[in-house]
Formats: sequence, C-alpha cells, structure tokens
Amino acid sequence: MYSHTEVLNHRQIEHKIQRIAWQIYESHQAENEILLAGIASKGFLLAEEIKKVLEQISPLQINLYKITINKKNPLATKPTIEPPIKELNDKAVLVIDDVLNTGSTLIYGVKYFLESPVKRITTAVLVDRNHKNFPVKADFKGLSLSTSMMEHVEVFMEKEPYSVVVS
Repeated sequence: MYSHTEVLNHRQIEHKIQRIAWQIYESHQAENEILLAGIASKGFLLAEEIKKVLEQISPLQINLYKITINKKNPLATKPTIEPPIKELNDKAVLVIDDVLNTGSTLIYGVKYFLESPVKRITTAVLVDRNHKNFPVKADFKGLSLSTSMMEHVEVFMEKEPYSVVVS
C-alpha cells in the first residue's frame, strides 16, 4: 500500500522560501550581484521562487541559470548551464536544489563553478535529509528532515499548490 505524509504545505513552502531569501540577502549584502544556479528541474523551480523574493526585498542584481546534471551518472557528461555564463570572475554563486539527500547532485553542481575564479559559492535547499555521502552542506535550508534511507522525499512545485511529501 502506498502512503505519503505531507511535511510542508503551500503556505509553509512560501514561508520557507521567504526566510531563505532573507538569509541569502543578509549574507550577501556586500555584493552587487548574485548568480542563482538552480539544478534542473525542481532546484531550478525553487531558484525561480527565491529570485522573485530577492528582487522584492533587495537591490541586488539577481541572475538566474539552470544547471542540468546527469543525476544517475554525473561523471558521464559535463553539466550544462543555460543561459551560458560569460563571466564568473569574482562573482557570488548560489547553487540551489530542492532536496539534499546524499549530496551527489549538489556537489557536482558546485564543481561546475570551481573551475572558475568565483568569489564565493554557497548552497540552498528546501529540504535537507541529512544522509550525505559527500562533504557538502546547505548554507541555507528550509527544513531539516530526519528520514530513513527507505523513505522518499518529493517536492511538488510545478504548479500550485506546492507541497513536500514523504513516502
């Protein structure tokens, strides 16, 4: 029998996004510009929502990019980013994903930017599951969630109402 438990509803997700955006702004006040790099597909949806809030609350220039990574085999192909970034020198980069589970996807997203002389790289996730296999952490997170490895966390942000469920 399939069962799932909603751990965040639409209102709660909106609140988490607001809080994450304020934390990002507080942490990046010395910057003029932030590059938000959302990992396709749900990390990018979260990045879009964070961008909307940041544009309302801060004077920062926010540039949004989508990173596509082969999540099953990240070393098989190099991640791609759209639109292409012309200049990364001395930029603040924020890599965003929906769920931080083992850390594999997030670390390969961060790796993309380590090949350039960026000023700073931070990470944000909506849900941190605390099952890391890689030395990566979320600098900004909406919810820390203790789950078993057998459970699955899914974020639904393609259309409203948004939700996060555990099954």
